[in-house]
Amino acid sequence: YNGNKFNLLNYIDSDTGFISQKSMNGKELKALERPGLWNGAMSDWNTVFVEVPLSTFNPVKTVNDLLRESHQ
Repeated sequence: YNGNKFNLLNYIDSDTGFISQKSMNGKELKALERPGLWNGAMSDWNTVFVEVPLSTFNPVKTVNDLLRESHQ
């Protein structure tokens, strides 16, 4: 922000966490995740989910997503 870097380690809640399942190179892994500023489990934040029309949010996650009318 304004040319300054954030140390994300300052935003970890080390008193809590959860185990998630991930994979790397085809191998299943379990990972201990600590809530922090960078992930969906932000500690002490209130999250509000709002449904919006697809026309306002058109992510590209696969090549096929580019075939949507909104990306033409």
